[in-house]
Amino acid sequence: MPDLFDEQAEQARQERAPLADRMRPRTLDEFVGQEHFIGEGKLLRRAIEADRVTSVLFCGPPGTGKTTLARIIARTTEAHFTSLNAVLSGVTDLREAIQKAKNRLKHHQTRTILFIDEVHRFNTAQQDALLPHVEDGTVTFIGATTENPYFEVNDALVSRSRVFELEPLEEEHLRQVAAMALTDAERGYGDRDVEITEEALDHLIGTANGDARSVLNALELAVETTAPDAEGTVYIDLDVAEDSIQQRAVLYDKEGDAHFDTISAFIKSLRGSDPDAALYWLARMLYAGEEPRFILRRMLIFAAEDVGLADPQALQVAQSAAEGFDYVGMPEGQFLIAECCLYLATAPKSNSTFAYFDALDHVREEQTDDIPQHLKDPSRDQDGLGHGEGYKYPHAYREHYTPQQYLPNEMQGTYFYDPSGEGYEEQVANRLAQWRERDFDEDVVKRAHQYADDEA
Repeated sequence: MPDLFDEQAEQARQERAPLADRMRPRTLDEFVGQEHFIGEGKLLRRAIEADRVTSVLFCGPPGTGKTTLARIIARTTEAHFTSLNAVLSGVTDLREAIQKAKNRLKHHQTRTILFIDEVHRFNTAQQDALLPHVEDGTVTFIGATTENPYFEVNDALVSRSRVFELEPLEEEHLRQVAAMALTDAERGYGDRDVEITEEALDHLIGTANGDARSVLNALELAVETTAPDAEGTVYIDLDVAEDSIQQRAVLYDKEGDAHFDTISAFIKSLRGSDPDAALYWLARMLYAGEEPRFILRRMLIFAAEDVGLADPQALQVAQSAAEGFDYVGMPEGQFLIAECCLYLATAPKSNSTFAYFDALDHVREEQTDDIPQHLKDPSRDQDGLGHGEGYKYPHAYREHYTPQQYLPNEMQGTYFYDPSGEGYEEQVANRLAQWRERDFDEDVVKRAHQYADDEA
């Protein structure tokens, strides 16, 4: 018989539990987000519903549902469910859990699912101690981690688990979470008269960074610290929301004018080589909850469009920042974004890559002759058509360069690329000027010979 005092203690604990804990989804139908693997008909959903979950690793940011999914599995499985937290547990706790799993399997033929939260906190020895028992089927392993499991979890353990990456929740998901908390009379505030303005809810969601726990914690603080009015209504406006989450709202509509105007100001500040203004607009976007990858994409484009060959390394810096951010994430990823911003703002500028569009316009508007004979591919010239004849191999000449016709006949003397003379491109400009001068000299000689031949 369960202890009456234990039941009363558990009931009291649940009543005092934070809103985020009380509102934790209990079934797959209550779970929101992560449709890419938990949606109707998806692999993990089918496995949970059929009680056929194999060893899995849930990885992703806080508040996206890793522990919740483990608890849902615990509610639906016929196996015994054991939970450990890697922060609080050591090898002794792990060995005890394994021994109990062995006894359960031997004497009762009952499977054991072992859930380890924050599994990346286990050191290599602890993870190695778990591995044999996952391999021989003593336990079915479920791990949860906020880190990249391919870097922080034993390779052998990862290879024996199906990895599911949870993504930050979308705005629509966070609205669902807030709505359930406000309407659930058993676990939330459905038994109280709570009104929240659209601006206040937008602020709580916008500052949550895809974290459902953050939204619920802020909502709880707002409700519990706001006195009801004469009619008993708890009214939460933008001022209360800002105070609850300790962050001022910024006028920023991710799909409206504020979004486009701010990114425009940011790009123009980069182009104008004003690092202070660029940092200000960058901070304003990130503070308001702009998607960092959107900013990184724009900086990648800027590196090629507005810096270009004046500093070819700018594109490498932007690419490294984008790839590094995918590994680091927020909030530390702000250092990568800021460094890229400062590099681009202070780099020499050139928009000479627009020369490509001049060439594209020429292709669209003008019909040119065929490819010069000496530039054609001779490898498939089976009929002796002379493809490739007369081609000069540049590496066989001094400085690995020799004047040669590369454009169609009627386009001789056409120039698309005009180096800016800024930064590294100054070297390009000097080199290209020397080459073009040689081309001109050779062209003059050819014309003289042609004239002589015509006279003869």
